[in-house]
Amino acid sequence: MRNRSHLSPAVTQAFLLAAIVIASVGVAPSALAQSQQIVATVRVGSGPAGVAYDPAKGEVFVTDLLNDSVSVISDATNAVVATVKVGSHPAGAAYDPSKGDVFVTNAFDNTTSVISDSSDAVVATVKVGGGPTGVAYDPARGEAFVANYLGDTVSVISDSTNALVATVNVGRYPYAPIYDAAKGEIFVTNALDNTTSVIAEATNAVVATVGVGSGPTGGVYDPARGEVFVADFLASTLSVISDETNRVVATVNVGTNPTGVAYDSTNDQILVTNAANNTVSVVSDSTNAVVATVSVGRDPSGVDYDSAKGEVFVANNGDNTVSIISSSSSTSSTAPEFPAASLPVVALAVVATIAFASRRILPERQG
Repeated sequence: MRNRSHLSPAVTQAFLLAAIVIASVGVAPSALAQSQQIVATVRVGSGPAGVAYDPAKGEVFVTDLLNDSVSVISDATNAVVATVKVGSHPAGAAYDPSKGDVFVTNAFDNTTSVISDSSDAVVATVKVGGGPTGVAYDPARGEAFVANYLGDTVSVISDSTNALVATVNVGRYPYAPIYDAAKGEIFVTNALDNTTSVIAEATNAVVATVGVGSGPTGGVYDPARGEVFVADFLASTLSVISDETNRVVATVNVGTNPTGVAYDSTNDQILVTNAANNTVSVVSDSTNAVVATVSVGRDPSGVDYDSAKGEVFVANNGDNTVSIISSSSSTSSTAPEFPAASLPVVALAVVATIAFASRRILPERQG
């Protein structure tokens, strides 16, 4: 059994916020050429992080990390049509098409809020592990998988009961789950281990562990290739994992501090938010090369695709906006990603927090 630290709630929350915030520090936008265009910019709540598209309602749900709320954007008007209060510091979001619900992780109160898309109201709150961040929905099982960053676990929630049905031990500081429909598996990025755990949905057990680049964060499954693309935040790369062999088959250089990832099934492309460049890299899955770069808002984090409108929604944590990129593509991503503050003073505070917390946490978590 792993030893656990006994930090005060204030220190634990500071460490978790540091983990979420560390995802980017803003710099000037890249001057690289672009093949897609920004068609709208929508102002949302403070600290937008996770993004989830709801095709039944034609709406996009964006978690407002610093407002304890979720902004609901209509894709018909590109305007916020509702704001839903949730738990403390909402981070990730995932859409459940069978129930018409959106699962939202609340990083600071160790819960997941369940929002009904028919009422834009919270209909259930589920207790999960410590520091929940990313969430992915598994339609084959009717379950939501929640990565517990401070618990080194994944919580499995049944959407029929909105209750916890399993807890799976994974690597250190799990960040984002990624659902692989073909294999019936969930890939979970482990930020501190530089690994990805592979969970079989049938047994809720880890069946493989894959070494990836440094600081893995978000990711997405590409059904056309049978591959999982993982953003390596500290390495500024994408690790490409074959789901047949559970091995890295390619490494792609992208922008600085890649965070959010989405899949474009029409063009067979991967969209990657680059937090420190204020850009989105467009990667061809046939060549594993960057084919375009799009400048967006400050500190882009979560990303998802609206298949009805052919648009990409990017949450910009640094300026409290969502950039909408015109595209003919169709993407799918349930692995929401997480942003960071852009002010240098906040960055310094984050470094200090991590340095302080690491001295107290990491030695006690070895083994």
